[in-house]
Amino acid sequence: HSKMDPIGFDLENFDAIGNWREKEGKSPIDASGKLPDGRAFNGPVELARMLRAQDSAFAECLAEKMMTYALGRGIEAHDRPALKKITGAVAAGKYRFSSLALEIVKSMPFQMRRGD
Repeated sequence: HSKMDPIGFDLENFDAIGNWREKEGKSPIDASGKLPDGRAFNGPVELARMLRAQDSAFAECLAEKMMTYALGRGIEAHDRPALKKITGAVAAGKYRFSSLALEIVKSMPFQMRRGD
């Protein structure tokens, strides 16, 4: 929770269906937090700005999670070169999700996976 709670609290201004709110009942919402690396933010706009400044880190994380899902198993050491290649291609593709999906499908770990 220590890694995810600050980001979740930052999104507290949004209710369950995505409407913006300033208060929870009678109490004002505190949408401030700190990332695990110690950088502080206040509200979703600041958090989004901070995350956009790290396109490559976000792409690496998303590629790893999507690859895990696509392979149906955890990422292993021999998958790392393919992930690095995927992340580079995604950056060249202007971080489009379609480029991520295509690169995963074209990767050796995906094409050589075994079904149960």
